[in-house]
Amino acid sequence: MAAAAINLEGSGLPPFEIVDHTADWAVRVRGSNFSQLLIHAAQAMNSLLVMDPNQLSGSVTKQVFLEEYDRESLLVAWLNELAFWAEMEGVIFNDFDLSQVTNRTLTGTVRGGVAPELQKHIKAVTYHNLVIQETAQGLETVIVFDV
Repeated sequence: MAAAAINLEGSGLPPFEIVDHTADWAVRVRGSNFSQLLIHAAQAMNSLLVMDPNQLSGSVTKQVFLEEYDRESLLVAWLNELAFWAEMEGVIFNDFDLSQVTNRTLTGTVRGGVAPELQKHIKAVTYHNLVIQETAQGLETVIVFDV
């Protein structure tokens, strides 16, 4: 059974319209290798979350191990992990020791501190048009955050 259309005749209004949605942020990130790209992506996200991520103490330490299908999935999982800690406990990690990084795995230690407040809240890191590209300088990508 088809849904009945709302009759808007005489109102001058169309039954639907596309509206701009401003709930996303995007950052372009570069790195000479994949490990550096991951760190720069975390730093870029931090700059959206708090005014000065470098002012936070290193009082919180976490071990991180992630395994995904490819570099793009690993990048999203990495940033979503960091965004989770920011949202759940207000912890912003600003010191990254990535001891092992491949195209599918990441192992490391992150250190940071509790932020007095977040400037913005990131709901998720998206896959929207996410492609890690090889350039003459290394790697580059654009990451879109759902805020």
